Amino acid sequence: MLRVRWIGRVAYREALELQTALFENGTESHLLLLEHPHVFTHGPRAELDKNLKCDPAAVGADFVAVKRGGDITYHGPGQLVGYPILNIDNAIGASQHVCEVEQLVIDTLREIGVAGAGRMEGYAGVWLDVGTERVRKISAIGVRLAHGRTMHGFALNIDPDMTFMREHIVPCGIGEFPVTSLREEGFDVDMKTVVDIVARLAAEKWGDGSGERQDVAWVHRPEDLSRFSRGEGPGEPVRLLGRLADAGVEAGLDITDRKPEWLRPRVNIGEDVLRIKRTLADLDLVTVCEEAGCPNLSECWKDGTATFMVLGERCTRACGFCLVDTRKPEPPASDEPARVAEAVERMGLSYAVLTMVARDDLADGGFAHVAECVRVIRERNPHTKVETLVSDAKGEASSIDSLVAARPDVFNHNIETVARLQRAVRPSAGYARSLGVLSRAKSAGLVVKSGLVLGMGETVEEVDGCLADLAGVGVDIVTIGQYLRPTSHHLPVARWIHPDEFARWKDLGEGLGIGHVESSPLTRSSYHAKQAAETTVPVSLTVKR
Repeated sequence: MLRVRWIGRVAYREALELQTALFENGTESHLLLLEHPHVFTHGPRAELDKNLKCDPAAVGADFVAVKRGGDITYHGPGQLVGYPILNIDNAIGASQHVCEVEQLVIDTLREIGVAGAGRMEGYAGVWLDVGTERVRKISAIGVRLAHGRTMHGFALNIDPDMTFMREHIVPCGIGEFPVTSLREEGFDVDMKTVVDIVARLAAEKWGDGSGERQDVAWVHRPEDLSRFSRGEGPGEPVRLLGRLADAGVEAGLDITDRKPEWLRPRVNIGEDVLRIKRTLADLDLVTVCEEAGCPNLSECWKDGTATFMVLGERCTRACGFCLVDTRKPEPPASDEPARVAEAVERMGLSYAVLTMVARDDLADGGFAHVAECVRVIRERNPHTKVETLVSDAKGEASSIDSLVAARPDVFNHNIETVARLQRAVRPSAGYARSLGVLSRAKSAGLVVKSGLVLGMGETVEEVDGCLADLAGVGVDIVTIGQYLRPTSHHLPVARWIHPDEFARWKDLGEGLGIGHVESSPLTRSSYHAKQAAETTVPVSLTVKR
């Protein structure tokens, strides 16, 4: 089976992280379909002195070195990029794989109605009118084959800004032949139409006719991507509902609907819990256990686990499911790492979870502050395990690496929901970006964890596919729980999910290779965190054949 993913417009470096993780860790067949913002990429043998004719930054393009064949090439909006990540026999060789990728593009063009699409001897890619004076290139191909697995792929020009390929570079180092696009050839075809054709033909070619596909939402409202979009006061509409409708989700349950019996937590506020509350108040600290109204607070605190929310209690994002305050945040408190470390000692915690609000107002997203908290906790409490539950740092590799260098015992970043609902549920984040963040931590050898909140309109098949994606990038631990609507200004609950369904997802996830799946209606990110970390054997990055 081929797992096809349309992941929208994704920065090249983020997509590369995801590609690399699926290439190195996965065993299943994937096809990533996407657009990139303006970027020039070049292989190790590129002749940049001859073929790069501009300063990339001056024309608003990124510039990235990659491990693939070929010279310099361009990716940008209006160009469909496809990355097939497949298992093939090394004896077949990269040249044969290039031919198969070319054939996929040729077959796609023929179905659109483009006559004369084919190969040209001595040149990779797909060309039009080969053998005539009007020969021109419409698709670039560049692949990598190693250890029986492929990455990189093709770029098909649908309607990109051709200036980047005609004035700023010599595409693929081939200056003697021009480049073209479907638009310039007179074909008024949209991206989704081409993606649909490619996905179907690729499943026939590489999935034995079987393809499992998921798309991020195709409707894009750039004018309505405000981070603060839940409404201001009583009676204010939930603007995120428009994005939910764009993703195909109708109105859900009324907030007054009675919860089923399995969603009624048994909270026991005993002396141990009260003592911890006093310690937190004394040290002026916040736990997400309290801030987010976690139903498992008493159980976790009694078990010697607590989740501290650092960097303040005000978030720079306004995800559709989250209760955390979204007013303008205060500067980070320099003494917070020391106060958290003291709290860990006074509470006698064997396992501490550090979570954070998103801090897009800070240059590094607050990751250095979280890393400092890890270091100070360990100095004062050398036997305490530390898990970090962090934002995506807007995909900035240097920010993520600053925390990776502190070597938390578990690196946790929640993907939260399936691909189709990302824009409605957390409009400032992204499905591919989150997978890329997890991939980067995994490549550094950390135990990696992620989580899903269900009941916002996803399908069973979409959750299955998301678990496959998490397994594909090497995630070791996954938590899955039921969404509970905090207020009328948050996204509605689409349905209550029965415990038997959660049990099935536990079995499915672990069957896919995830070391531990904690899955139940009341599961939250830190629920049974210590037990999960203790029983999980990290997924190896060694590619198995």
